Amino acid sequence: MILRSILTMYVADAEHRDMTDGLEGVVATSTRLSHVDGEGGRLTLAGYAVEDLAPHASFEEVAYLLLHGRLPERSEHVRFVRDLASRRALSRPVVTILHEAAAAKAAPMDALRMAAPLLSLARDDQPLEDAMNAFAAFPTIVGTYWRICQGETPVPVRSDVTHAAHYLHQLFGAEPSLERARALETYLNTVCDHGLNASTFAARVIVSTRSDVISAITGAVGALKGPLHGGAPGPALDMVFDIGAPERAEAVISAKLDRGERLMGFGHRVYRVRDPRADVLAQAAEQFYTSGGDRKLYELARSVERTALRLLRERKPERRLDTNVEFYTALLLHGLNVPPELFTATFAVGRVAGWSAHCLEQLRDGRLIRPQSTYTGPTDLRYEREIAIRQRSAAF
Repeated sequence: MILRSILTMYVADAEHRDMTDGLEGVVATSTRLSHVDGEGGRLTLAGYAVEDLAPHASFEEVAYLLLHGRLPERSEHVRFVRDLASRRALSRPVVTILHEAAAAKAAPMDALRMAAPLLSLARDDQPLEDAMNAFAAFPTIVGTYWRICQGETPVPVRSDVTHAAHYLHQLFGAEPSLERARALETYLNTVCDHGLNASTFAARVIVSTRSDVISAITGAVGALKGPLHGGAPGPALDMVFDIGAPERAEAVISAKLDRGERLMGFGHRVYRVRDPRADVLAQAAEQFYTSGGDRKLYELARSVERTALRLLRERKPERRLDTNVEFYTALLLHGLNVPPELFTATFAVGRVAGWSAHCLEQLRDGRLIRPQSTYTGPTDLRYEREIAIRQRSAAF
């Protein structure tokens, strides 16, 4: 008995040594969809550098690229755009659940999580159809819910505007300018996929069981809802507002660091240099705020960024903490009048294209995802039946 216990503890200890908490650095699958180079600060989307693709391509082009592995020909692009636009309207059950969620004052991500499963109602299980339906409907779901929450009438869908313009139209009830639509499109392209992040992994695990794509996307929404994954853009902007003026940046940021607080919008789990998506969105924000928006806010944000980076390097020289995508996401979405309550849901409007593509890839190429776990509980306990019966009797 003693020898068996020793061997059991040895094996458990060996397994524990080989375990990686949070699966960091563990390769769980192969993919053609995106590659995150944390050391080099590069993001590749299906072969294209994010800084080359995101500012110039339409969201529909990027979605086609993720689904089909190449950019569309002109005729393919026209058909894809029309097909996607034809799927924007919501069914009555989806609208009903959004009204119920609004009455209960549910957060937007909760409403999206409740509405997403209904996209498969009365439809056959066809993975590509599910994928198309999901990322066509997400902007309508979020826009409809927000207007209901504000006591406003939802906006009828239009099929003659781009995906990005459709989202802004659903939120605000007016067709956006080309500059506003382009700014949002660049954002959606920038965040459409990013390796095997938590929500994408959740989607692949679910669909690896041969469950349907809508179920997998619903699971991904649940993962994104967690503040450690999708909740940082708002606080990054709050810090800029709290500072208020460039001359206050050093004192406020120094006080935060003195208290051991994390600076939201700086540092990343994977990137050890500047997040390449931050560069893309910084350029998009500069272009947007040059033609419209509060230019003083943009200049303040740039000043806060410079001060934060300098203080981080002075205070934490051993760590490589640089600007991440959240900082300029907050600035750009604020300029577009997207309320902070919708920042994470807007992220989902872009990321659902990546989730969908990963689901299709997993169904085509992948196996059931079934990792092991390390048991750390007790062993060799014995169940004494008579004692257990007496304990149950005493409880009643």
